[in-house]
Amino acid sequence: ITFYEDRNFQGRNYECSSDCADLHSYFSRCNSIRVDSGCWVAYERPNYMGYQYVLTRGEYPDYQRWMGFNDCIRSCRMYTYTHGGPYKMKIYERSDYGGQMMEFTDDCENLYDRFRYREIHSCNVMDGYWTFYEHPSYKGRQYFLRPGEYRRFGDWGATCAGIGSFRRIMDF
Repeated sequence: ITFYEDRNFQGRNYECSSDCADLHSYFSRCNSIRVDSGCWVAYERPNYMGYQYVLTRGEYPDYQRWMGFNDCIRSCRMYTYTHGGPYKMKIYERSDYGGQMMEFTDDCENLYDRFRYREIHSCNVMDGYWTFYEHPSYKGRQYFLRPGEYRRFGDWGATCAGIGSFRRIMDF
């Protein structure tokens, strides 16, 4: 992954090939990104904190293309997915796997249309990597989920349970 200070891959840049908890010393702002391989999660703050941006292979000529809220990227992690099996996730209406449950194996552009709830309080990702989005149509804040148990929305980094859509990460 290569980070550029200016839009359209201009200005000072930094190429990264592994996790980095603090990128501040390499660049002061980030306005474009090029991902050559893998799946990356870029974070607004050091130590993998703050807003998350899920980036797959491709070019992002300005921060709006990765749905960034600003030009601040301070840490990043790389993820690889070698299992070619099916994607599978269960979402729940309440914390600790309570209330209504629904299982998904594919993308969901509008959570309310399929689940009849606007909030996910817990989930169990059995297989695959997923991105939750704050709003329908894959917009708003992003949350990266890898296989595991998430007993409450704070476990995936959210400050509230509102989720509008989600999709599988398939481009590694």
